[in-house]
Amino acid sequence: MRKKSDRERIHNYPVTITWTGDLGTGTSAYNAYSRGYVIGGDRKPAIPGSADPVFRGERSRWNPEELLVASLSACHQLWVLHLCAYAGIIVTGYVDHAEGTMTESADGGGGFTRVLLRPHVTVAYGTSVERATEIHHEAHAKCFISNSVNFPVDVEPRIYVAPKDGARPATDSDDDLA
Repeated sequence: MRKKSDRERIHNYPVTITWTGDLGTGTSAYNAYSRGYVIGGDRKPAIPGSADPVFRGERSRWNPEELLVASLSACHQLWVLHLCAYAGIIVTGYVDHAEGTMTESADGGGGFTRVLLRPHVTVAYGTSVERATEIHHEAHAKCFISNSVNFPVDVEPRIYVAPKDGARPATDSDDDLA
């Protein structure tokens, strides 16, 4: 990280993408190669990637569209946890059921039109649900990734307060979120 000014710092994030899809004839034809690749970084585990299956990709690998949605969700989560820690709010569980919407244009291009983050957050007994919800708005305003995209990122948090006895609180079924 190099410092630009007293208030502004520059961060760099080197990543290596290695195509693994040469099936023997390279890209000699549209259907002659795999869309597989590996995302790597300095001393980090490899992430297998591919195109979305609709674009001849492998369903068992992460595609760039999923990784973008995951990046938005993870950035939001990290900000929420940070802000909660500073506000004295004890988070004991966090699951986000995020979903991105992409529109493909007639010429084959396209782009994301919206990402919806739906974090389900469990907080300790006695926590203000109102304050815990406000923190999501603060986190959204600070998220580096959300501030870098040109489409809306909406956040619909659900806050659950753990019972006084520490048992797991009742939460919405994941079935209605699929």
